[in-house]
Amino acid sequence: MQRYEFAHEPRASPEAIVGGRATDSYRFTVLADGLLRYEWATDGQFEDRASVFAINRRLPVPEFRVKETDESLQIITSRFHLTYNKQAFASSGLHVVVKGNFHCHGSLWRYGETYADLGGTARTLDEANGRILLEPGIMARGGFASLDDSESMLFDEDRWVTVRRPGGDRVDGYLFAYGHDFRDAIKAFYALSGPQPLLPRWAMGNWWSRYYAYSAEEYLKLVDRFQSKGIPLSVAVLDMDWHLVDDPRIAATGVTGWTGYTWNKKLFPDPSAFLAELHKRGLHTSLNDHPADGVQSFEEPYEEMAKALNHDTSLGDAIPFDITNQAFLDAYFDILHRRFEKEGIDLWWVDWQQGKHSRIPGVDPLWVLNHFHFLDSKFNGQLPLTFSRYAGPGSHRYPVGFSGDTHVTWDSLQFQPEYTASSSNIGFGWWSHDIGGHMHGVKDNELLVRWVQYGTFSPILRLHSTNNPWNIKEPWNLPVQFEGVMSEFLQLRHRLVPYLYTMNVRAAEQGLPLVQPMYWAHPERDEAYEFQNQYLFGSELVVVPVTTPENSKSKQALTRAWLPPGRRLADIMTGIVYDSDRPLWISRKLSEYPVFAPEGSIIPLDAESSPRNDCGNPENIEIVLVVGADASFELVEDNGVGQTVSDVRFTRTLIKFEQNSGTLTIGPSISAADAPEKSTRGWSIRVIGRYSLNQDVSVEQGGAAKQMTAELAHNGSIINVGTYSASEALVVNLGSADPQLDIFNPHERIMQFLREAYIELDLKEKIIAILDRKRPVGVTVGELHSLGLDDAVLYPLLECLLADSRSTA
Repeated sequence: MQRYEFAHEPRASPEAIVGGRATDSYRFTVLADGLLRYEWATDGQFEDRASVFAINRRLPVPEFRVKETDESLQIITSRFHLTYNKQAFASSGLHVVVKGNFHCHGSLWRYGETYADLGGTARTLDEANGRILLEPGIMARGGFASLDDSESMLFDEDRWVTVRRPGGDRVDGYLFAYGHDFRDAIKAFYALSGPQPLLPRWAMGNWWSRYYAYSAEEYLKLVDRFQSKGIPLSVAVLDMDWHLVDDPRIAATGVTGWTGYTWNKKLFPDPSAFLAELHKRGLHTSLNDHPADGVQSFEEPYEEMAKALNHDTSLGDAIPFDITNQAFLDAYFDILHRRFEKEGIDLWWVDWQQGKHSRIPGVDPLWVLNHFHFLDSKFNGQLPLTFSRYAGPGSHRYPVGFSGDTHVTWDSLQFQPEYTASSSNIGFGWWSHDIGGHMHGVKDNELLVRWVQYGTFSPILRLHSTNNPWNIKEPWNLPVQFEGVMSEFLQLRHRLVPYLYTMNVRAAEQGLPLVQPMYWAHPERDEAYEFQNQYLFGSELVVVPVTTPENSKSKQALTRAWLPPGRRLADIMTGIVYDSDRPLWISRKLSEYPVFAPEGSIIPLDAESSPRNDCGNPENIEIVLVVGADASFELVEDNGVGQTVSDVRFTRTLIKFEQNSGTLTIGPSISAADAPEKSTRGWSIRVIGRYSLNQDVSVEQGGAAKQMTAELAHNGSIINVGTYSASEALVVNLGSADPQLDIFNPHERIMQFLREAYIELDLKEKIIAILDRKRPVGVTVGELHSLGLDDAVLYPLLECLLADSRSTA
């Protein structure tokens, strides 16, 4: 099993264990100051093998105290106090007090009782049309959450899958008692269950996928059409029809045709040449695999598989799928898959839909597929990657997740941001949704564009749909106003790759998922739990998804949002500046999407005139800067080589902004051995919300200073710094000490809104008359209310008037 080795240390340190002696039926393991494993086994046979969830129990032993008598046991850490009566686990005999002020939500955990948590994720969104029930997560407002691991699969000493011992009334659970320190809780989760892997950089870009019988010629023309439109793609996914589907031999066997391992030569007469052309265009490639039906006698690899498995071919019987058979697993990779990988396939889309049952009761085929597929995906020396469905806690080790086939409805879009954010509560950070929805629904261009905008600010952006010919997602097939916005956001996705890849490294190294619920940062605020659909996107951004259609009068969509406490925030798309710590209605037209950054934020973007398909390290970087506070961001890039985060050689460029002096310092870039070293790099700086940088802007490197000119943009000012050495620090002086965000003047935006709104012309006159009187803002708001305006018209006006309290307009 050496080929399937993976890092794990399932046996805990003896010093962390309480109980588990020859005469004990109980065992506790203090894995961290807020993480407790509790076990019961009547026969005294406790489990030290790795489960699919818990693979690393040998963690640093935290400080704890034990107080024990013949009838009772207490375990005390800095975060919890356990009391136990040494009897069979029951709510009256085993409880834990979680330290901290959580009394309004409950701070006492009793074994066997049911408690509300903040939710985790779900195995699939197949057939979902809006909200579905979520499986539990490891976080709760009450300060604790338990995870039952009693029935999960195990790995034996040879790293092969196995099941738990029968009998013994076994209990195997984990209590996370971290109070509201949600980020500490998830780091403990990753320490126990394994870290999030580092994804290859190309996974950060746009994926094109469609259930459609493309020919090689059609697919290449499609990719070229995207390129001609200036829209980058990084992953080409081939669904179903790459293999034989309608062949008469399939009907003769009585199988479904979903499984196949023979190229459809009518569509792809020269697969290697086709894949080479995709690679030449900078795309990585993926094939869909539904493995459940095994290998039929007409499949090209049938004879080779039969020989490897000693399968009798005399009657032409199919080779059944049996993932619990190690010989079959070896052949599954070495014969069925490797031949396609040698032709140029980079990634397998494992599409298992047949449930949790296998030949061995207790062994879930999806778990086995995900685990071994991921380990095998190192075949070409790349960072391992697979694309499959969620199997349960621990699945974060096998990204990327395929969330399933949702309905094309606003309700589906409305639920996906919350679903993605709450998935971080169980450590699952890399969901890929069918952007635009998969099936059913009605044609709605606005819905598609809003979904793409959400996809731009989601973990993976993958356009996908069913084979219905009317479910169209090519931007050029939309009316021009929708095409333009959709194309712009697909381009923006690739421009975001420097930021996204840095967050990818942060996720792997620091245990912080890209998408996080608001309550991770603001756990004591009720609003953070109420506004479930907005989320933190990396270290710098707050995203408020637009998930409802525009109003026919205002021609804008309303979204209720909560701007968290702290510094002022700027919408990086519009440049509007907002006071913090407030709920409000956000109004945006189709071309706008509310993405906020607080004062003291730095967001690096690809500044190439045409973003690359392959998402490679760009020659030019644009730094989006929100002034008003000190800021620091370490841009991380890699050499594209390696199989683990420790193998990859990074180049790191520290970008720092000093508020007092108004200076931005870039670099120098520091490269590890064998990392790519850039001798020069081009830089530009977009200062959000400062529309009038003065003419004293200067750039200095190596003692030589140069005056610069800032150009106005719709959301701020742009300084085109130019190309400089990457090995020396580059200092940009904004021309003034302690620069502040410009005071937002609502007049221009209100005028634009009224020009575009479909309301009575006389009513527009009345609104302007009220605004022109320049009364105190409270009086103005009252007069606008007195007009009896629809909310869709009133709220955009109030948003502008009340955005920035410094404004006197």
